[in-house]
Amino acid sequence: MKILVTGGAGYVGSHAVRELLKNGYEVVVYDNLSRGFQESLPKDVKFINGDLNNPELLEHVFNSNKFDAVIDFSGHLEVEESMRNPEKFYLNNVISLLNLLKAMHNHNVKTIVYSSSASVYGQPKEIPVSETHVNDTNNVYGETKAIAERMLKFFDNIYGIKSVSLRYFNAAGADSSGEIGEAHNPETHLIPIVFNTALGKRQHISIYGTDYQTKDGTTIRDYIHVKDLSQVHILAMERLLSEGKSNVFNVGTGKGYSVKEIVETARKITGNEIPTIIGSRRFGDPAELVAHVGKIKKELGWEPRYSDLKTIMETSWKWHKNHPAGYGKI
Repeated sequence: MKILVTGGAGYVGSHAVRELLKNGYEVVVYDNLSRGFQESLPKDVKFINGDLNNPELLEHVFNSNKFDAVIDFSGHLEVEESMRNPEKFYLNNVISLLNLLKAMHNHNVKTIVYSSSASVYGQPKEIPVSETHVNDTNNVYGETKAIAERMLKFFDNIYGIKSVSLRYFNAAGADSSGEIGEAHNPETHLIPIVFNTALGKRQHISIYGTDYQTKDGTTIRDYIHVKDLSQVHILAMERLLSEGKSNVFNVGTGKGYSVKEIVETARKITGNEIPTIIGSRRFGDPAELVAHVGKIKKELGWEPRYSDLKTIMETSWKWHKNHPAGYGKI
């Protein structure tokens, strides 16, 4: 079976590409490299440097290949940037998906797994957050993901394109080989920032608020190992292909860790002091964001296998220590 992986040179996408290949799938990666790195991909995988906002190239790619399914990792994910440049996020997270769905419809490709986000929930009114929680987005990034999910719903109703939207919580960790891992420019994710500080690339990390109503006053997040995340995309795709039922799932562990716990764990792993400073709260940051994962466990039979904090942190540290410049471009 041949799978089109859009955004496949990005952090989660590149890990998923390797999992797909291990499972015997033929893979075509389509990525404009605005956030991804071709170096993260196996050398023999078919790669197309292209943008989803190039309908002519998309049409050519679909004409040249008979795809059985699409897994979409494309789009931008930086919350703060989305509030500074909303046009960019609507273009890259909404219009690009529309172009992709149009190409799928034109070529009778009826299966897509979509990379969504827990950001669709906004400020959660209940913890853990279930899929039935109201979508109450409070930033442009989350809003673009909510719009995308609604678009998928109507393309199913109208054209029969079946989809699974996977609402990630906090993707983290790296491949156990240490060959690929997390690399963003600028880096906005906590665990890479902590390890970059341990490596001396930053003077300190900022803890944004220590007065939340949590166990130690800092925000709590649900971290999911990128390998678990990659594997659930394949499981969701296979279920779609066999049963043809659209769905939405949270992807997390149901357990949260605080900022202070992340820092303390990193100090133990690295043996580095990792200086911190206390900053003010960031607008829109929920005190706690933890997934209710009963639905995905029951309906897909999925259990995270690599998402204990020790494995997440140790694989991440292995990657950052061995690749302090990421893929050599940051």
